[in-house]
Amino acid sequence: MTIYDEAMQMKEELVACRRDLHAHPELAWTEFRTASHVAKSLKALGYEVLMGDACMKADEMMGVPDKAELSRAMGWAIKEGADPELVKKMEGGKTGVVGIMHFAKPGKTVGLRFDMDCLLVEENPTDAHRPTRDGFASTHPGLMHACGHDGHTAIGLGVARLIAAHKDEMAGTVKLCFQPGEEGVMGARGMVASGIVDDVDYFLSGHIGLGNGENNSLVCMTEGFLATSKIDAFFTGKPAHAGANPQNGRNALLAAAQASLALHTISRHSDGPSRINVGILKAGTGRNVIPDNAVIKFETRGGSTAINEFMEGEARRMIKAAADMYGVTVKMVARGSAASGNSSPDMGEEVYEVVKGLGVYSDIEKNHTVSGSEDCSYFMSRVQDHGGKAVYMLYGTEEASGHHTSEFDFNEDVLPLSVYTVTELVKHFTNK
Repeated sequence: MTIYDEAMQMKEELVACRRDLHAHPELAWTEFRTASHVAKSLKALGYEVLMGDACMKADEMMGVPDKAELSRAMGWAIKEGADPELVKKMEGGKTGVVGIMHFAKPGKTVGLRFDMDCLLVEENPTDAHRPTRDGFASTHPGLMHACGHDGHTAIGLGVARLIAAHKDEMAGTVKLCFQPGEEGVMGARGMVASGIVDDVDYFLSGHIGLGNGENNSLVCMTEGFLATSKIDAFFTGKPAHAGANPQNGRNALLAAAQASLALHTISRHSDGPSRINVGILKAGTGRNVIPDNAVIKFETRGGSTAINEFMEGEARRMIKAAADMYGVTVKMVARGSAASGNSSPDMGEEVYEVVKGLGVYSDIEKNHTVSGSEDCSYFMSRVQDHGGKAVYMLYGTEEASGHHTSEFDFNEDVLPLSVYTVTELVKHFTNK
């Protein structure tokens, strides 16, 4: 039986895994149930499993919930079947998991990345939506796998199984990185900072859909991921009665509003794309009280890390100036970030030739320019900076609706096909 045959025979199992994960979505740093399942599966397949501090650097983790929220999520995950001993290893939100397998034959080290987290999206409750109609919609109100990460995790576990089954055909070492917190670009930085991919020669990752909406298709490499910073700015002023003694107040709302307007005046950069957006402004307690608190939540983006650093630096300068103007203080907290990222062209060419030789795709695109940001760029740039090569692929599939919407769903035929493809690529690159 060929690897292709085995992958196709896994479809029912892959679909069941994806649907179970879909029904139990978990936000960034709270993927305790998902990570527990991943760790148990990898260990059963013979992988060395790293968790907690072994693959996560705490001081590089961004946007981690407070202890109370983490404790609540840990308890909920255990009630839903997570292994309590494994959950304990993930204290502090360290929900990343890495599976490592060394093969008998010498060869290259290949790294893979699969994301696990969900979104703050309320899933469509009507029967027009297949997950609802077929009984695997989210059981967690307000949370949903609306970006395909349930599929990514299922693909990762399928690849892990096929690699283990065909370890005599592999060489070198494979590292499977299951990453928390891609949404909000929070999770990769902490994993990468652990050094887990510093020795990787070839790195592979990918995403279901993202503009590649044809079944039985594949994009072999992508370029154009924007560097980004996600920041919350908290303004603190002084309350006062707006009628009796307004002169005693320090208006945090006006400072936040001034900052919001000023941010959108930042000059765009001539070296490439640059973006700024204030998405949230909240302030005050009542119409007759000078607001003593306000928060703005904003992001910067750039076509390169340097451009984004320029945008972020200008944003911080203007926010501080707005606070000074109104006599209030401001604290800025980084909530997420990603580097700019492009696939290694020569590795992408190799992926294209290997995939073409598989003879299973009706459409193969060599390169595709993407928009937006993806913190897998941290993995890619880290590998590239250490002399390795990296590609980010797109697994083509029809989608019921756009990513991050309540109607999102995808054609599950993409699962076994992606498992087969990635396994063959691991085989190819470990044996180089």
